[in-house]
Amino acid sequence: MNHDDEPKFSGRGSGYNPTNRFEKHSYSDDDKDGMDVPLDEAARTKYVDIFPKSVVNKVTSPDVGMDYSLNPYQGCEHGCTYCYARPTHEFWGLSAGLDFEQVILVKKNAPDLLRKTLDKKSWVPRPIVLSGNTDCYQPADKKFGLTRELLKVFLEYRNPVGIITKNVLMNRDLDVIEELADLNLIGVNLSITTLDEELRRKLEPRTATAKRKLDLVEKLANINVPVNVMASPIIPALNDHEILAIAKAASERGAASFHSHVVRLMGPNEKIFEQWVNHHYPDRAQKVMNQVRDIHGGKSGSSTFGDRMKGTGAFALNIRRQRALAKRKYFPNSKSSKLRTDLFRRPSGGQLFLFD
Repeated sequence: MNHDDEPKFSGRGSGYNPTNRFEKHSYSDDDKDGMDVPLDEAARTKYVDIFPKSVVNKVTSPDVGMDYSLNPYQGCEHGCTYCYARPTHEFWGLSAGLDFEQVILVKKNAPDLLRKTLDKKSWVPRPIVLSGNTDCYQPADKKFGLTRELLKVFLEYRNPVGIITKNVLMNRDLDVIEELADLNLIGVNLSITTLDEELRRKLEPRTATAKRKLDLVEKLANINVPVNVMASPIIPALNDHEILAIAKAASERGAASFHSHVVRLMGPNEKIFEQWVNHHYPDRAQKVMNQVRDIHGGKSGSSTFGDRMKGTGAFALNIRRQRALAKRKYFPNSKSSKLRTDLFRRPSGGQLFLFD
């Protein structure tokens, strides 16, 4: 596809499929007479079964706040334009653009693989986060239900679990989540990027509305689930003015804590996002990209631990000050919740728990 052509968004976050940097060959849409439907417009969401040998991943990055992650899906139909996970789709021979949103790789054996991990004598109970890469509660989970099955495994073994999501399908699983919460075995990170519905529909087109997310925050708080609301990512000249408003709304609904980090556009994400902002906000596209590059020292993203999430320079400092003010004003007593690890058990090890 010619990258200079008008992007075809059609409810997606990306308007095209950029060339996979690991592939020697790529396809192009050369039809100009309207006789054929372009490949990217014709594509609907496709689900492809994959069968990994393990699903629990050790996280070595020191600035992400987790030791282990588990992703039941690769790719994400939410279509968040900025998503840092997009480049990982290239390792599967797919594109970080439309393919990332339209070709979802499904790990149906994830619950069984989780059991195998927890059954290992070498496993030391630690929180495992769903998901460190792509959203476990994306639309695919309505069809496959893997997240609920994984939560049931965590409850069975009493191993602590964290959730990162920007959807509200979690409502379906509140019964299991409440049982985990009663044992202090679960924490939730809910992403609310904007309170502006027009921006949300363009920026992350298949996520839940801010109102529904805030309703979920309140439901979780009512069953004693600690909820950390993340105003992430903060994108200069798009949503950086909303930090205080998001924090206030989250606090009023019972969130336990609040955080944010800045956008970073690595690899193909720079081209994907730049095309998106030129299409949807041509009046400020140059301003947005210039300020994004300013917070990363002239580049659109950084890989430097510590700086990559918070940025450097004047714009980044302003964002950090707003976040600090939001925390002081609306979350003066917030503290991170430490999940229990001392309740861990192995039901398959011949032990009986009839009297728990």
